[in-house]
Amino acid sequence: MTHGKVTEPRKAYFRRIRHPFSGQVLDRALVLWFPGPHSFTGEDSVELQIHGGNAVVKSVLDALHELKDFRMAEQGEFARRAFDNDKLDLTELEGLADLLNAETEVQRQLALRQAEGGLRIPYESWREKIIKCMATTEAVIDFGEDENIEEGVMEQVVTDVIELRNLIAGHLNDSHVGEIVRNGIQVAIVGPPNAGKSTLLNRLAKREAAIVSDIPGTTRDVVEVKLNLGGYPVIVCDTAGLRESTDLIEIEGIKRAKTRVQSSDIKICLLSLDKGATIDPIVKDVIDNETYVILNKEDALKDGSSLENLITEIQNETGAKKVWTMSCMTGQGVDKFLIQMIDILKKK
Repeated sequence: MTHGKVTEPRKAYFRRIRHPFSGQVLDRALVLWFPGPHSFTGEDSVELQIHGGNAVVKSVLDALHELKDFRMAEQGEFARRAFDNDKLDLTELEGLADLLNAETEVQRQLALRQAEGGLRIPYESWREKIIKCMATTEAVIDFGEDENIEEGVMEQVVTDVIELRNLIAGHLNDSHVGEIVRNGIQVAIVGPPNAGKSTLLNRLAKREAAIVSDIPGTTRDVVEVKLNLGGYPVIVCDTAGLRESTDLIEIEGIKRAKTRVQSSDIKICLLSLDKGATIDPIVKDVIDNETYVILNKEDALKDGSSLENLITEIQNETGAKKVWTMSCMTGQGVDKFLIQMIDILKKK
């Protein structure tokens, strides 16, 4: 299919791509040959770097279909062949899949580190230590008395096993950082009705993701928006306003809000400054020392000293981890909140 030979491996040749039977020129492209086992899959491979236009791609694929035994690769088939030929292990395959699906910088960094053996290297080290400890233990059991094996060998095995156990426990006790980065950090916004939760969500998303209304109880279900904050994948959830209600649909929405708060990685309680320091008991129940509080409608207050007093009073009353003030409507204080929130995400 190429006009001219491609002889040297891993060298790019600029060639005309021709139909295998009619000889019609289909495109001009770079052609590379990767003989196995020094290829991605470990098998002989040819790479055609053609132009990306739909007609060009279709004409080249149609021409390839004319060749005997040609077929399109199945989804993930190249990766599977690389695994079958010991070019990649399972951890590297998982990292490659995450790299292809990465949407943020932090996801890309984590996936690339795993794809390049970030998990394989420590796992292989643990495996070697386990085999060594097993072999030593079996030798002592089978030949200890006859072969006069040195004293203290089993004590060293016990020391190595304890060290290995601590290494594995430390690896597992990472607060599921990899899973959180892969799936996104869950941030739940809760609070009373009309506090400005949906307005904050829309401002963060920079679009009208949630309906905003002065009517209490407008948000009934959980509204999710995926964001990229400082390279970190974040899923921000707007929830139903927390209050006592007799409306069955609103009650279900409040129930879902509480459930989402419990499963979230970060919870933010949004309160309105026009209510002063008064907090409904149903709202206060969801605030603990891991909750971040935002006091909205800062633009409605003119006395800065009374604002400071209010912040102190609410912090003391709720025990919240941190309190911000802002105006979700005007954007006042939002940039400061985002900068500090990114620092919080880095510590997660």
